[in-house]
Amino acid sequence: MCRVDLSSRSGAAVRTLAPGYFALVMSSGIISIGAHLRGFDVASVILLIVTAVSYAVLLVLSIWRSIKFRHDLYDDMADSSRAFGFFTFIAGSNVLGVRLMMEGWHSTAAVLLLFAALTWLVLGYVIPWTAVLGTTKRPVLAKANGTWFIWVVASESVAIAAAALQPVYQELDRLLAAVAVFTWAVGLFLYAAAGIFVGARMLQYPLRPTDLTAPYWVAMGACSITVVAGAQIVEMSDAPMVDATRGLIAGLAVVIWAFATWLFPPLIAAGWWRHRVHKVPLTYDSSLWSIVFPLGMYAVAGIYLGRADELPLVGAVGAAELWVAMAAWLLVFTAMLRHLWTTLVRPRGTPAPAPSDRNAP
Repeated sequence: MCRVDLSSRSGAAVRTLAPGYFALVMSSGIISIGAHLRGFDVASVILLIVTAVSYAVLLVLSIWRSIKFRHDLYDDMADSSRAFGFFTFIAGSNVLGVRLMMEGWHSTAAVLLLFAALTWLVLGYVIPWTAVLGTTKRPVLAKANGTWFIWVVASESVAIAAAALQPVYQELDRLLAAVAVFTWAVGLFLYAAAGIFVGARMLQYPLRPTDLTAPYWVAMGACSITVVAGAQIVEMSDAPMVDATRGLIAGLAVVIWAFATWLFPPLIAAGWWRHRVHKVPLTYDSSLWSIVFPLGMYAVAGIYLGRADELPLVGAVGAAELWVAMAAWLLVFTAMLRHLWTTLVRPRGTPAPAPSDRNAP
């Protein structure tokens, strides 16, 4: 009976699996990268293991969902408030690939990049059509939210992975340079577009406390990953695309980092207004990983930018922020484990199994 209940609960969990759950992979992976850059090798390896296991589990669950619960998957792709969460798969793949490169797994990282880049290219046209242009539900703008910035994160993750692989595959250096600059530039324009749409939604429609969800932090995370991608491109070997844009990208990276820093106070104030002023309960939800990832990404952005542009102050800010990101990751990961235990393994109200007679005296 217990096995039947667990199976049914597992099936229900897969059916309602959030498209953006790969943010768990993104968060764990980026903090693992930050820990590696700062020399915290043990913590970095532990986080790498969590990243790889989470990626494998979520990939299996996603395939299961696409086979058994296709209609629910299609509904998510047609919902503009959830559809952009699918881009977390692309970013998660590339973050894992970049971290594996640090361990010498170059071929695996290349495969992940190829798969992620193709998925980015396909979803980059499919999701805007199914969720925005092709839907009959109007107004679409009323559902614009922070998840729209994940499209930007996915684009910039492709740029980072391509730039990281250039020294390894020197015979493809010009192609990888072109991919890195192209996806970095596309991501920059996508950020502007997402900012306009989300800003217009906030100005034209009532903004309730329940609307200010965790994914709005991705606006800051998208800036941060754009900075990291820019810093990586600046450090790339000479290639026509890099040579033509190196100075521009280096300057813009500093400007974008400043804007990401500026976003911290309003995001913190929004959380205070939501949870303290209006008493919206702060409970575990997969969207909380959308806060952890930007924190880790901002830390890595500061570390990379401080090194690439020789800005020690920026590097020091990134190093300090890494501790905040680690603390946030630990809190959310603990809350996730507790949530999985109370909803899947031992739901509240479920009696503990009786002791077996076989062990009775």
